[in-house]
Amino acid sequence: MITSKELRKKWLDFYEKRGHVNIGAVSLLGDGTTGVMFNVAGMQPLMPYLLGKKHPAGKRLCNVQGCIRTIDIDDIGDSSHCSFFEMMGNWSLGDYFKKEKTAWSFEFLTKELGFDKNKICATVFAGDENAPRDEETARLLQEVGVKKENIFYLPKSDNWWELEGTVGTPCGPDNEWFYPRHDNPCSEHCDVTCDCGRWVEIGNDVYMQYKKLEGNKYVELENKNVDTGFGFERLLMYVNGLTDMYKTDLFKDVIEYLQQESQIDYERNAEARKAMRIIADHIRTSVMLIGDKNGIVPSNVGAGYILRRLMRRAIRYARQLNLSEESLNNVAKIYIEKVYNEAYPLLLEKEEYILSEISKEVAKFSKVVDDGIKEFEKVISGLERKNQFMAQKDPNFVEDKTITGKAAFRLYDTFGFPIEMTKELAREKGYVVDEKGFNEAFKHHQEVSKQSEKGEFKGGLADSSYECTRLHTATHLLLAALRKMFGNDVHQCGSNITPERLRFDFNIDRKLTPEELAAIENEVNNNIKKAIDVEFYELPIEKAKEMGATGIFDDKYGEVVKVYKIGDVSIEMCGGPHVKNTSELNKFKIVKEESSSAGVRRIKAVLE
Repeated sequence: MITSKELRKKWLDFYEKRGHVNIGAVSLLGDGTTGVMFNVAGMQPLMPYLLGKKHPAGKRLCNVQGCIRTIDIDDIGDSSHCSFFEMMGNWSLGDYFKKEKTAWSFEFLTKELGFDKNKICATVFAGDENAPRDEETARLLQEVGVKKENIFYLPKSDNWWELEGTVGTPCGPDNEWFYPRHDNPCSEHCDVTCDCGRWVEIGNDVYMQYKKLEGNKYVELENKNVDTGFGFERLLMYVNGLTDMYKTDLFKDVIEYLQQESQIDYERNAEARKAMRIIADHIRTSVMLIGDKNGIVPSNVGAGYILRRLMRRAIRYARQLNLSEESLNNVAKIYIEKVYNEAYPLLLEKEEYILSEISKEVAKFSKVVDDGIKEFEKVISGLERKNQFMAQKDPNFVEDKTITGKAAFRLYDTFGFPIEMTKELAREKGYVVDEKGFNEAFKHHQEVSKQSEKGEFKGGLADSSYECTRLHTATHLLLAALRKMFGNDVHQCGSNITPERLRFDFNIDRKLTPEELAAIENEVNNNIKKAIDVEFYELPIEKAKEMGATGIFDDKYGEVVKVYKIGDVSIEMCGGPHVKNTSELNKFKIVKEESSSAGVRRIKAVLE
């Protein structure tokens, strides 16, 4: 068996001995120059140098680069897909070309990894009206030891690389390397062009020898480049004779831990096997994203949303296996301390932070996931009852198998279910989701939020997600703390809550001192620690006032009002919703205090 650490070392040592400089891995997060959120290929960070810029490390480079790809997330759970993967790369920037590269790739596969040279196959560019057939690469492949009958000429769609829609950029043919999974062909014509699954691409060498001109014309480049990419996980799997990536040492300890904790056999239970693979993949990717040099945390926007989606999907499948909340942190520890401790030492430095962020997300989602699943089941039950009723009335009735956008948005807004999770749950039940309707509901929600941000909307909480619900209750505790410090004349002048933070405006004619802010923060946190129940009443407005309930828009209330009482700390007329107990808020932190307008100050705060 070749371990992942051995394979990584073999690759880097091989090319360093041939004059390459190991440039290391860059951040998984895109730098904005290529228009993508994550680095999705090993060559992506080197694009400026492939386009002509001089690299400070020279003309021969190599590395093992982490990449993130989530477009095929629904396939994760099978034996070979993953959202984080590594590409073993090496590059020639105007230095060596086809002769050296074909020889080195073949040598690495046969002498370093032990692949049978008689089974190695390769594909080359077949040529078209704009560029000739790549006979040079085919000849060089035969010279190094690839059998002539194992070399296949394929069209531009298979064996050509270029940046689509660009002019004046390098491009050219590529040579892809293939190896059979097994020795049982599906027919006498079972070769690399067959889609039976026997043949798998293990790497490719791109030869950037042309410059693209207008009208799909090409001219030879004076300085030609080589860009090599071999999939690390895939190669590790095949070199060890495996057909399941999750049996490599990258995942082996995690899978064994999940089996032990769940008391379910990975081999014998297909559903559990899928769940274990998803957990193993998604937590690995989460560790890498949080622990990255430009690390991110779960949120509702951008890259943070992708991370939250992965983590919440892992949490859902962990619950299917009846795993404890701490189990996901234990999985993360295996990756940090054992699998990637040498290749990514920054993970060890950030271990406490990574585990803390995973724990926070697990705690946030775990509080609402059961209720969310129940709500989803109610939606399905409602549709089933409707279909049964309509079928009885009309024998030609076609079943409605669509979850409305409004229902999907409620799952997102109230229970924190990413739309992708609702789609996945629906698919498991044989239903689909009205994504257009979801997007319309989301757009409406955003418009209301914008109105609130401008002070045009005065209707209480514009988001009823669990994150916002917690911050809503925190706002009541904040007002109570302000009144305790500055008197009952203090009142709310405006408020805005998003899933990430609260913003609260109140009347006072001076800047608060650091000591005062610390005292306010402590007062709120003390009331959180007391674990006070939040009581709800619905009663006539006069009765509410008799109880001592206060409100900021008395003229807006109807005859019957909702009142939320937090022990003897706060009692306010409010539309809600609120948490059931202050302990759910965990920890309150003021992040900023500033002027809002004349005589009005603004506090921004978060819950940790």
